[in-house]
Amino acid sequence: MKTYSAKPGEVKQEWFVIDGTDKVLGRVASEVARRLRGKHKPEFTPHIDTGDFIVVVNAGKLRVTGTKGLNKKYFRHSGYPGGIYETNFDKMQERFPGRALEKAVKGMLPKGPLGYAMIKKLKIYAEAEHPHSAQQPKPLEI
Repeated sequence: MKTYSAKPGEVKQEWFVIDGTDKVLGRVASEVARRLRGKHKPEFTPHIDTGDFIVVVNAGKLRVTGTKGLNKKYFRHSGYPGGIYETNFDKMQERFPGRALEKAVKGMLPKGPLGYAMIKKLKIYAEAEHPHSAQQPKPLEI
């Protein structure tokens, strides 16, 4: 019996919507990364993008456990000497809701052209409305 390898034209990609209200950041991120990669499908092929499209609504209402709201640090750099910026989870959620989820999922995906194509299938919205109703996304419970 030969090993099945999915072809890019044969992959059926579906749309799912996840409500992030009072969900834990890491648990949502790991499930989103798994679905974007396509590991939940029997036809998963490591070098082919077999994943689905994921829409996350209410990303501003995601939470973390314990004291990570204050202690979890996010860094970015301006490119100039001494240009490092640091912020914590609470400030990041207040200023840019959804960016913490995007960074968490991006770190779980492969690096390179395949991973960049996968992260483009993730749509994050801070509120309950999203413009993807034409794709008829199915609700996904985590």
